[in-house]
Amino acid sequence: MTSKNLILALSLFILSCESPPPPDLIPNAVVPSPTLIRYQQMELIGFIHFTVNTFTDKEWGYGDESPMIFNPSALDVEQWAKTAQAAGMKQLILTAKHHDGFCLWPSKYTEHSVKNSPYQQGKGDVVEEFVAACKKYGLKAGLYLSPWDRNHKDYGTPAYITYYKNQLKELLTQYGEINEIWFDGANGGDGYYGGANEVRKIDRDTYYGWEEIIALVKNLQPNIKIFSDAGPDVHWIGNEKGFAGTTFWSTISTENLTIGASKTDYLNSGDPEGTKWIVGQCDVSIRPGWFYHADQDSLVKTPQQLADIYYKSVGRNALLLLNLPPDKRGIIHENDVKSLTDFKTLIDTSLATDLAKGQTATANNYRLKHSKFSPQNTLDDDPLTYWATDDDIFPASLEIEFNNKISFDRIMIQEPIHLGQRVSKFEIDIMGTEGWMTIETGTTIGYKRILRIPEVNTRKIRLRITEANNTVALSKIGLFKSTSNEALH
Repeated sequence: MTSKNLILALSLFILSCESPPPPDLIPNAVVPSPTLIRYQQMELIGFIHFTVNTFTDKEWGYGDESPMIFNPSALDVEQWAKTAQAAGMKQLILTAKHHDGFCLWPSKYTEHSVKNSPYQQGKGDVVEEFVAACKKYGLKAGLYLSPWDRNHKDYGTPAYITYYKNQLKELLTQYGEINEIWFDGANGGDGYYGGANEVRKIDRDTYYGWEEIIALVKNLQPNIKIFSDAGPDVHWIGNEKGFAGTTFWSTISTENLTIGASKTDYLNSGDPEGTKWIVGQCDVSIRPGWFYHADQDSLVKTPQQLADIYYKSVGRNALLLLNLPPDKRGIIHENDVKSLTDFKTLIDTSLATDLAKGQTATANNYRLKHSKFSPQNTLDDDPLTYWATDDDIFPASLEIEFNNKISFDRIMIQEPIHLGQRVSKFEIDIMGTEGWMTIETGTTIGYKRILRIPEVNTRKIRLRITEANNTVALSKIGLFKSTSNEALH
């Protein structure tokens, strides 16, 4: 054997003797599906509230509105999609039917729809246009179909449930892939009801037969996400301000949840003992109302207010759903577009430069002393790589030291949620002239936690995990300096 072949043979032998890389951590009992991980990674999505209410100046239509009033002068669904895309949104959800019962598509099961409106001489289909525009501009499409219907004569009887299921079949078979279906919690009350003009109450626990409806939806569109108070995929955050709790778990138990009657404080915090992983969604409108009202043109939320909402939703382990109501022309108003555009610039600029990137991270412990679990993994942009400790290491401490002092006022932390949500208490310290000084304490992290702190200047930062429900694992820590005009006015 030649010396070259001998060296090759020895190299192959040595490689064959090396131990294989260690396995991943054992996941928690409750973890998100890959579909829900991808869903939360969208972070920011949009709502489009548009129906007869836009033309009657109401928030909730009574159900007696004539289809003839639905007559947008310059409807442009592509303007909606372009506005959302430019803002960084990844999905739009359209109110295909609100509580008034008016349908934005020509449903064959009712006359209360666009087919009896002046829009495109009764030949229009706003849902079809909407889904096509979303596809053209790279957005996922979602639809809202109100379970309550103040127009339909059969509401409150079993016949209405058949009607509702038939409309779901239309929406989920005629327009291609729908990424999310939104079930509102408003159910029962006064309405037109085919001319009865009365109050109709229903038993929210039993009337709709939600298990059958959910099974129907999943059968028609297996990859769809279903939103409601109770999930099963995405749940309401418990308010319409767009704020998740300062402690927020993605795990929750649904046994005692009812669509339209769930405890809002429970939805706002999640449950560390929860038996299901259901993404929290923070819904809020860019205006005081959900539908367009001309007298609110001067009341559009400022970019700074939107940024505050972003940090209290996306920055607290939830997803932000921001409503953009088209006006009577059928386009998103110029004031809304400007505020949304400036909001994106503000967030992008503030989180553009990660000051921790390229630095060196050290830790008091990392699992098996193997590079697969190195603290350095928290400084890359791969959500699947992570720092992990050996079991039962508390506090688990990670440090980043800089060559020179740096200033920052935003701290981003992320867990590798494919392994579950683990951290329940942490502290952040910086090195001052007299040693370590605690500047922030927190509870949950989850998919993403963004902390806003008064600006600090230091050469060293330390993150200490003091409580967790399993072995500590973190996928990212980032440091940022916000723009000077981000402060809330």
